[in-house]
Amino acid sequence: MYSINPPGAIAFSPGKTIRIAWVEGTVPAGFPSPAADFAVKRHDLNELLITHPAATFMWRARGLSMIDLGIADGDILVVNRALNAKHGAIVVAEIDGDFTVKQFWRRNGVVQLRAGNATFPPILFRDGQTMTICGVVTATIKIFK
Repeated sequence: MYSINPPGAIAFSPGKTIRIAWVEGTVPAGFPSPAADFAVKRHDLNELLITHPAATFMWRARGLSMIDLGIADGDILVVNRALNAKHGAIVVAEIDGDFTVKQFWRRNGVVQLRAGNATFPPILFRDGQTMTICGVVTATIKIFK
């Protein structure tokens, strides 16, 4: 694991809070229903997205290799270094000095990093290659333009 953030990553700032209005309940993604009275409460995005502030960084995703798992080009990844990668987790990894975001697969002692896009082959490891899991992706932030 990294003791500092990888190059280009944005460190979480524990002293800074950002309060955003939170509307209780859910919003239908289908046909609208009659409006109800909504209670508005303020939430801090840090409290919602970050469980280990000192071990969390954000990094912008680039490319289309994770599109089928909901990570698009330009999305902001919330990455937690305090978590251990489990089978199926989305991770940021360093392989021979290059960084990538992929799905972690470990079965019967074999480790692979799989893309979330069928057109990208899995990363299989050969003798002499080094891989370091930098952290587990716990959330993404999408910005619509």
